[in-house]
Parts: sequence; C-alpha cells; structure tokens
Amino acid sequence: MTKISGIFAATMSVLNSDLSLNVDKTIEHAEKLIDQGCHGTAIFGSTGQSQLISISEKIDLINKLSISKYKDKHLIGTGLNSLGETINFMKIASSLKFKKFLIMPPAYYNYGDSEVIEFYTKIIQSIPECKIILYNFEKLCGYKFSIDCVEELVKKFPHQIVGVKDSSYNLYENLKLENFSIFPGSELKLLKGLELGCSGIITATCNVTAELSRKVYDDFYSEKKQSVNQKLCDVRGAFDKYNLISGLHTYCSQENKIYRNILPPLSLLNKMEEKDLIHTLKDLNFTNKSSLAA
Repeated sequence: MTKISGIFAATMSVLNSDLSLNVDKTIEHAEKLIDQGCHGTAIFGSTGQSQLISISEKIDLINKLSISKYKDKHLIGTGLNSLGETINFMKIASSLKFKKFLIMPPAYYNYGDSEVIEFYTKIIQSIPECKIILYNFEKLCGYKFSIDCVEELVKKFPHQIVGVKDSSYNLYENLKLENFSIFPGSELKLLKGLELGCSGIITATCNVTAELSRKVYDDFYSEKKQSVNQKLCDVRGAFDKYNLISGLHTYCSQENKIYRNILPPLSLLNKMEEKDLIHTLKDLNFTNKSSLAA
C-alpha cells in the first residue's frame, strides 16, 4: 500500500434543522475541500461531531459515500467508545470497500499502553484487511500514545497500523518509523513537520484553509520560498482562541446558515466571540472563498 500523505481535513458534518445528519450536504462539503486542495478528508473525526452522531446515520453516509467520485480519498473515523460497535461499523465500511480508518482509543476510562495494544489487537483480529491511523489526542480521550506503544503496535501489525494523527504533539518530532505516516493535527505544525519528515496534516481548520495548506505543502516539495505559511498559521491561531467546532460552524454559517445547526452540548460562538473571530480574519485578509488573496 502506498504511504498515506498530504493535506487532510477533519471534515465537518452538516446537519439539518432537526439536528439529523444531512448526508448529501456532508459529502458535498467533503468533496468541496478536495476540490480546494485537500488530498483527502477524515470523515467522522471529532470535528465531524462523530461521538454525537448515531451509528445509523453514519452507516447511511458511508453507503452514499461508497459511490462518491472521491471514495478512495477518505479516511473513515469511528468515534465510538464500544469495541463491539467499532468493529461492527468497520465491518460495514469494509464491505463497502473502505479500508482506511482513523481510530482513537476509548474515552473516560483510565488505561495504559498494554490495554491500548489489546484494544487495537481485537480490532485487527476481526478486520485484518484494515489500515489504521492512530488518533493521538489526550485532551479528548484521556490517553496519550507513547513512542514505545506506537512502535510496539507497528511491530505487531506492520500492515495494519500505518500512521498516526498527533494532536497531543508528543510524537511527531521524535517518532521515526519506516513507511509510516505521521500527521500533526494543526497547520501550525505543518511546515516544521514536513521538515522533520512528517507526511502532512490532518486538521479541523483545513475546512477553511485547504488552499493555503496545500500551497505550503506543494511549495515545500517544490523547494519554493514559503509565501503563505505565516498567513496560514495566523488563521489557525485565530480559530485556536475558541472551540474549533464552534468556531468553524460559526464562520461557515456566514455563507450558509445550515452550518448554524450543531449538536448539543456543542454550541456556536457567542455574538462577541463571533464578531472578534470575523474581525481577526478580516484583518488577516482571509476569506474562505479566496484564501490566497493578497
């Protein structure tokens, strides 16, 4: 299998006014990001409110996604605490010819490396054809992958454990493995990560920075002078002041009110925060329609 690399958006889920998942609009949103420069997307990551969306809705989406023109460009997140539900959902996705998954260890419970290895072992024993990108985000699940744990998983399952999304940032500078993809979880780490040998990024804000992020990536590999990296980092910094899901839905709703639909307990930014975010992005001369404008 070719090593997974590039700019990936942790794509947003688009909801109807009754807070049900709008399957068509969610897929349309993801495909638009690829058209704007992303190499692919992560469907049902934390940015996609995966932990709050029902399994039946997820199944409806991947059935429709399986006939998408960009089918092979999507990573499928699970966003499920239950081992059994994770395996069942992955089996359905695998039957639709999806092989690449982004999987975080379960939230809430306390555990260590050996338990994490057992968790992924059970998954791989059930679905040996899967390709898994580990999701390292201690803030969300309470567990932070160690280098030793990742190395052990790759040693045990070299054909299945193929990468890591590092949103805890304790791995991307020091983890060195052959034919293994490392994706920092922020545009702030993109250029440095590429210089260290990382594979790209998987991030929430690529929902609006796809074009800028792709230019930084392409310019790095073309050995061109970086001309937009500072702007990219400034835009990410503007969103980092808030909950990213809240900020992205608030920002995108400026153009389409459907993005105002968000699942509780998540919420949009308040009016003062919204005004501050829009003002900051305006000062940066940033718009989602034309990211590379002067």
